[in-house]
Amino acid sequence: MIVQYDPDFVDKLKSVNVRIRKSFNQKIELFKKDPYNPELDNHELQREYEGYRSIDITNDYRALYEEAQSGNETIVYFSLLGTHKELFKT
Repeated sequence: MIVQYDPDFVDKLKSVNVRIRKSFNQKIELFKKDPYNPELDNHELQREYEGYRSIDITNDYRALYEEAQSGNETIVYFSLLGTHKELFKT
């Protein structure tokens, strides 16, 4: 698996507090070992985010990504990071 990040995702990650960044680093390592670990609550999204998947970073923060195949390799592209309210406007 190849993990890549959208530049806007990286900017958002740099702007959040250190607790969120630390949690992200822990969760991304877990994700690389087992993307469907129950701790991540990895799930497919619908409506305006159809084609994306979401993982939990904290109780409130989510990271959204898309998957693509390149030969035998899976490419995971993280593009959105934010609170549930920021991402889903609920």
